Amino acid sequence: MILGLFRTLRPKQWTKNGFIFTPLIFDVKLFQFEPLLNSIIGFFILCLISGTVYLVNDLVDIEKDRNHPIKKNRPIPAGQVPIKIAIIAAIILPAICLPISYILEPMFGLIVTGYLILQIAYSFILKNIVIIDVLTIALGFVFRVASGVPLVQAERFSPWLYVFTVLLALFLGFGKRRQELVLLNGQSTTRAILNQYNLPFLDSMMSIVTTGTIITYAFYTFSAPNLPDNHLMMLSIPFVMYGIFRYLHIVHVQGNGGAPDEVLLTDLPLQITLVLFMITVFLILYLFN
Repeated sequence: MILGLFRTLRPKQWTKNGFIFTPLIFDVKLFQFEPLLNSIIGFFILCLISGTVYLVNDLVDIEKDRNHPIKKNRPIPAGQVPIKIAIIAAIILPAICLPISYILEPMFGLIVTGYLILQIAYSFILKNIVIIDVLTIALGFVFRVASGVPLVQAERFSPWLYVFTVLLALFLGFGKRRQELVLLNGQSTTRAILNQYNLPFLDSMMSIVTTGTIITYAFYTFSAPNLPDNHLMMLSIPFVMYGIFRYLHIVHVQGNGGAPDEVLLTDLPLQITLVLFMITVFLILYLFN
């Protein structure tokens, strides 16, 4: 039961919460002890809060998941975790994490509270509204990035990174919806929201946000206040472009892309690109700035 409860918290998807480190890295405070410690603590708080959301989501969708060929094996619909235990865990986790978040930094606590409310609203209502469902997912990533700002007292964090985060999250969100439709292959589904999408619409949306994501990051590289005057950050643009193009290849050619976090954990070219991108950013911000 304990193992099943842990699985319900979706530890594989905790990589998304790594966005909380964005202000720490890009505000050039990676080697300052207090900001680093605060960000690490904040990361684990976000993981437990997001785990709470998955608990709530599985409780809300338990009947639908029991009729799903894959989701029926999740711990709650499969009966590995009793419903009462899941409800208790969904109450205890935020009851512990939210007070700690306010103690750590009041603004961080407010942002985490807002994130939790948004995600619960998504579980009950917003995930059933076309387009709003994907926009809500994107806003969740913005909350993750924003939560890191007060933890490091960021002074030069560019607004362009917020826009970039929204567009990148929309790109991944529409890609996930597309893959879900492909897997259905015309079959009926218990998720009514998928009936509101089709492949041409999703392909159009992905084209729009792909262009916007690349352009937004390019603007960031020469307009943010904390970057080198010689615009060296523009050297990181090719890695962003390749990462996006690689994901498009995974979606359209390989027929994958249903879960972006799982793709990142399994696709070697994407992993190499991310490492090279972080090395380039580190060299530019910390050695040539």
